[in-house]
This record gives sequence, C-alpha cells and structure tokens, in this order.
Amino acid sequence: MVRRRTATLSLTAAALVLAAPLITSCAAEHPGSAAVVGGRAITVTELQNRVTQLRSAQAKAGQDVDLSGAKGGLSRAVLTGLLDYQVLDRAAADHHVTVTRRQTKALEALYLQRYGSAAALRAALMQIQVAPGQPTDAFARSMIQKAGVAKAIGVDPTTPQGVAALNTELGKAAQALHVDVNPRYGTWSAASGSIGNATSGWLRPATEAEQQQPAAVTG
Repeated sequence: MVRRRTATLSLTAAALVLAAPLITSCAAEHPGSAAVVGGRAITVTELQNRVTQLRSAQAKAGQDVDLSGAKGGLSRAVLTGLLDYQVLDRAAADHHVTVTRRQTKALEALYLQRYGSAAALRAALMQIQVAPGQPTDAFARSMIQKAGVAKAIGVDPTTPQGVAALNTELGKAAQALHVDVNPRYGTWSAASGSIGNATSGWLRPATEAEQQQPAAVTG
C-alpha cells in the first residue's frame, strides 16, 4: 500500500517537474454508465475493457494488482483516472492553457530519458493505471495541462501548498462538469477528486479490490 502510493506520487511529481519547462452530486439515470461527466457517459463496458487490459498487463509484468484488499478496486482507480483527464481538460480550458503535439512529444522524450527505456516507462505508468495499450501521450498531455493550470493560478504544484491550491482549482472544474458516478464504484468528491474512500485525490488513487459485475446508475 505505502510502496504503491509512494511510486504513484513520485512518478506524478517527477512528471510535473518535467512538464513545467514546456509551459511558455446527485447521480442521474444513465443505464450502463460507470460515470457521466460533462454530459458524456463513461460506459461500464469501456471501463471494464480498460481494467481487464491493465490487470492482464500488470500480471504479465509481475506487478501487484491487488490494490489493498479493501472494497472498490482497480475499477475505481481506473475510473478516477478517466475522470481526471476530463476534469483537467475543463480546468485547462478555463485558464486558456493549450497543449501542442510538439510539447507532448517533447515530454514523452524526457520520460524516456528519465526511465532509460520504453519498457521501464511502461512499467512506471502501469503503477498509475496506464495500460500498455493506452497512449502515453494522454498522460503527458495531462501533466502539461496540470503544470499550466498551476502556473496560471500562480502556484508551485510540487509543494504541499501548491497541490492544495491546484486541487481546489480542479475541484471547481469538476463541479462545473457535474460529475455523476455510479454508486457501485463509490461516492465522488469534487473537492478531493476521488471516489469513495480513496485519499490521494487528483493523483489517481489506487486503494481497493476490483469490482466485477456491471451495474447501472439508478439515481
């Protein structure tokens, strides 16, 4: 538990350091949805496909996929990550932060340099629920966005005070998107950017055991 969270925080903090220089509810009824954000449904099927892909990749890599033995699981962690991307998109738009393909590719190159190989980078990304079949540029883009929003509000996202201020700003974006999460996965908190009892907020919490059967949001 402590080891995995430390790895997650280390990777995310490192990513923000690398990204910085590149910067010049009440659930509604949506059957079959794991969550609805900004009016777009994240379907249970979409979520389960990502979870299955990630679980398989982690098992092949010998990584621990039992994220703590409590309830909620890998599904909750992956769903939180999907919500994070959309919340960051909204926050970036609110603060006129744009990300170019050139910036994204430059940050990916820095990741490769830092980790030494594509395989090592993939292993690190799997620790924060990015499966090998998913593009690394989405994560790179999110880190540039996060650094850009932090710069826009005048905080350092690598400090505790900066993290708190950035979380508050992302919470505003989440509220504006009216995020609804299927109760099966837990209760969404816009303030902390987490579902249920996950505590690491916008850093993709990975703290509980997988839920297996799909369920619809019923209100």
